[in-house]
Amino acid sequence: MYGSWTARMRVSLIVSAGLVAGPALGSATDALSAVEALREGGCGGVVPAARPLRHELALDGVAQQWADGLALAAAAERNGYPALATSGLHVSSAPAGILEALRRYACRTVTSQDLRGVGVFRRGFDSWIVMTADYRAPALPSAGARIALPPALASPPPESPRAALPRTVTAAELASQALGLVNEVRAHGTRCGERPFAPAPPLALSVTLANVAFGHAADMAEHDYFEHRDLNGKSPADRVRAVGYREKLVGENIAYGPKSVEEVVQGWLDSPGHCENIMDPRFAEMGIAYAAGRSGRHGLYWVQVFAEPQA
Repeated sequence: MYGSWTARMRVSLIVSAGLVAGPALGSATDALSAVEALREGGCGGVVPAARPLRHELALDGVAQQWADGLALAAAAERNGYPALATSGLHVSSAPAGILEALRRYACRTVTSQDLRGVGVFRRGFDSWIVMTADYRAPALPSAGARIALPPALASPPPESPRAALPRTVTAAELASQALGLVNEVRAHGTRCGERPFAPAPPLALSVTLANVAFGHAADMAEHDYFEHRDLNGKSPADRVRAVGYREKLVGENIAYGPKSVEEVVQGWLDSPGHCENIMDPRFAEMGIAYAAGRSGRHGLYWVQVFAEPQA
């Protein structure tokens, strides 16, 4: 699960679920059309074409409640959909830009062959898109009943309330490993989706940005959410400024689930939007950190913060 952010545009990704009865939302047309266009065309031939999704009114309701501030994970628990079966995208863009935003930042998410249903809610320039995998919610259980995941999605319960951590490394060692991987790619140049990037100057580690990254990772882990904006509504740029860092531009990549530095960096490189943050030649400094989930999720939350400091 990955999400990227820059001061120019925000596309947030969260894996969660829910099923809430709700009315048809006519404002969903643009986002729905964008999702179907990408699935039909395989994101311009980058991935195999995928079958159309069912537009489910119940998922429109989920999207609306997400937009209104309800955690999707809570809606899932109450309505029979397991978190692992549903993906959510929050796109902030004018209607004409939704297709391009999804193509650049969430192409592989919306074209997943496992997806079957979709719902959307739109308010102003923001669209909330909720998609479900091949899973049918059972009849609602009685209060307090536990819902079993389908065999294909089931996993053994965690042995402890905390996630398994990467092999024992210090924060400095982890940051150094990540920096080496990132700077190796910047040194040679790469393609982020369909966009080629020339070699870029190496990034330097920033203890300040690493502290900002850890603060957000720990907050997401503690409060069981996955967003670039924290629960106080602060953006990555807000968090960077709050510690006295004087910036021209700020970017952020987040991820949930990877168990090593190599895995998380490769995941970001495989996603065009995150890759573009990594390759942006304007960024000069980077910080990275992770925190283990403590609530409903037990995986690792990763945050990578980029900045171009003021002269």
